[in-house]
Amino acid sequence: MNRKLFYISLLSLSITTACSSVSNKQAHGDFDYANRDEAKPLTIPEGLIKPKQHPDFYIPEVANSNAPVGEQMDIRAPALVIPIAAASRIEGNEGEAQVWFDQVIDDKDLLDFIRSAVKSQLATDNVALTPIGSDNLVFESDWYTTEREDGFWFLKEVVETESMRFKYTLDTKPHGRSVAIKVDLIDYSKKDANGTITEINRIDQHRAEMAMLNTLIGEVDYQYRIYKHELLQSKANKTIVTIGKNKQDEPAFIVDMELDSLWTSVPTFFSDNGFEVTDLNESKHIYYVTYAKPEPGFWDSIWGDDKPVLDIADGKYKFIFTDIEKETAVTILDEAENALPAETLEAILPVMKSGLSFENLFQ
Repeated sequence: MNRKLFYISLLSLSITTACSSVSNKQAHGDFDYANRDEAKPLTIPEGLIKPKQHPDFYIPEVANSNAPVGEQMDIRAPALVIPIAAASRIEGNEGEAQVWFDQVIDDKDLLDFIRSAVKSQLATDNVALTPIGSDNLVFESDWYTTEREDGFWFLKEVVETESMRFKYTLDTKPHGRSVAIKVDLIDYSKKDANGTITEINRIDQHRAEMAMLNTLIGEVDYQYRIYKHELLQSKANKTIVTIGKNKQDEPAFIVDMELDSLWTSVPTFFSDNGFEVTDLNESKHIYYVTYAKPEPGFWDSIWGDDKPVLDIADGKYKFIFTDIEKETAVTILDEAENALPAETLEAILPVMKSGLSFENLFQ
């Protein structure tokens, strides 16, 4: 072996070994402060005025004298629920590994949707899930097992095995439009290479429960996105864009799609049809765009792939999206803040119909 390569290999091994021995639970440095005696109160000689004391920096006596001090203290930030899925929220005790989901899909039963997401996640993890009881609201997982190896190349060996089992409890509000998931760690095992068993402390138990709950929230969010994609796909071959009027009786395109789905999908339409988004107002559902009529490319003209373009003047426009029950009105204002007339909408309907139906996404 090349000597230089050999030295680099040894260096990499030493760095890896050193890094693996560093704990991210404790602070690193000098802990002499933990062994210092408490300072005695200031003694004022008789006849002198006692100086004024400010309570701002007063440190009260520690109630739990057995609490960890110095390098025994766990300095990691507390684990938190991350409610990233649509209409997910924390309710009640924020320290619990629990999250609530509110109904966002009217044509699906929320409880069944959340239950399916839990089953999907454990199937992905290749871990069995067993229902407890007949109400189908409580489930227990099989063992989640992770192994930590040490060594180098073919000399690696398992030095630590950690296994966990969880209980998942589903709860519903009386109206049925809110469902909660609560995660509890019910079994734990951690063994080193010598067979020594380590018990889990309350902090690590809480972090494990939070990590599992956040994984499930991510899966619910993923299932929401799949559903919305399938909904768009099912509508791609339908006539979902027509000409009508908005709530202010102005000419507008009426799109058979819920506002949130259309709002998040429309940037694809802009980028494909000569619009550049310059700003947006998410609370009022307004996109500010600049339009420049696309020039056909050389190869597009050779192969006959010219795309139809919008027959409107170059310039600045505002696209305003308004919720109309389960449909969305799309009003286009020109630079003078005037809604494009019905005649103009009629002329550009073929392009808008294809673009706002997102047909090209599914062909």
